[in-house]
Amino acid sequence: MATTKRHDVKDLALAPEGVRRIAWADRQMPVLAAIRERFEREQPLAGYRVSACLHVTTETANLARTLQAGGADVVLCASNPLSTQDDVAAALVEEYDIAVFAIKGEDNDTYYSHIEAAVDHKPQLTMDDGADVIGVLHSARREQLGDIIAGTEETTTGVIRLKALERDGALGFPVIAVNDANTKHLFDNRYGTGQSTIDGIVRATNVLLAGKRFVVSGYGWVGRGVGSRARGMGAHVIVTEVDPLRAIEAVMDGYEVMPMQEAARVGDIFCTATGDKSVIRREHMEAMKDGAILANTGHFNVEIDIPALKQLASETREARALVDEFTLADGRRLYLIADGRLVNLSAAEGHPALVMDMSFANQALSAEYAIQHAAELERKVYPVPPEIDAEIARLKLETMGVAIDRLTEEQAKYLASWDEGT
Repeated sequence: MATTKRHDVKDLALAPEGVRRIAWADRQMPVLAAIRERFEREQPLAGYRVSACLHVTTETANLARTLQAGGADVVLCASNPLSTQDDVAAALVEEYDIAVFAIKGEDNDTYYSHIEAAVDHKPQLTMDDGADVIGVLHSARREQLGDIIAGTEETTTGVIRLKALERDGALGFPVIAVNDANTKHLFDNRYGTGQSTIDGIVRATNVLLAGKRFVVSGYGWVGRGVGSRARGMGAHVIVTEVDPLRAIEAVMDGYEVMPMQEAARVGDIFCTATGDKSVIRREHMEAMKDGAILANTGHFNVEIDIPALKQLASETREARALVDEFTLADGRRLYLIADGRLVNLSAAEGHPALVMDMSFANQALSAEYAIQHAAELERKVYPVPPEIDAEIARLKLETMGVAIDRLTEEQAKYLASWDEGT
């Protein structure tokens, strides 16, 4: 159908391919489909304006459709300049009449103008992947804070930023940390990012991982997933960490653990997954082997010190699509994938739909929960309610045809008691 919405996408003629791909993803997202069916009947979001700043992918399209089915007036913008799938953006506008502001490869000015467009929607609910909309609202648009019921946050980096805002007493409205739901980070971060990160690196470089020394920086759930997938493809995985508990876990999982300065001398492929800045710095690049490949799967492209890499280079050229070659003064060459941006979305398609089904089910149900409990929510970062987490896990198992046991009355009583022992 013809659109009635404002938009800024690459080409509306791409819509038919986007529609096909959205439908393909939808077949692998049965939990979200069930929520969408209920939302259409019950209209829990009717009359509410939602501004979502998320990766514009096929999976996100099905979340946007679910919010719309629930009655929401949705505007979507990209949460990363390289993560948009242009055919999906076109399909959302042309076929589903959802306002979208996102173009793959957009420059920084365009990126932030698109976030401004989402904020211009005067949202009552926000959805972020990296807290960029919330950042704009708390800086340039503070007059809108009082109109917002709540927000949700999809990723580790964004939750870190929001908890810092809360600690400073500066958080302007309640936010539900979707990333911290068990049905999100235990699966999406580990299995989704793990697989799609390796997919992005291989697509961009066509490198053989078997036999390579693969350095994973950060051993959170994302790092665990990346390390597991790299080892599964025959790589020798090295982990760098600053947290002693995570470091010893990596050791117990069978990985070699060392400081980045040591890893820099032996690594063939480096992938940062920390959420922090300057994890790979000038002194590390100066020690790297000729041909080392650098990638990042954290949210922002600050984990690799790209300005330092450019300063070290005597010559720069595009070696392959999405791969830049930096020749150093001594002739060594370092390769940076996708300008250090999220490699799984910049060089591949992001998480498989099957795992995003749970993540976006959390988003949809958290939005519903925020509206239902608006009067009692304070300006804090909240976890996803455990009953939502459990219901999503139950539905996912059901759609996978997996049955589990239930506690007997005797077992439930025993677990709730203190007076039964040996």
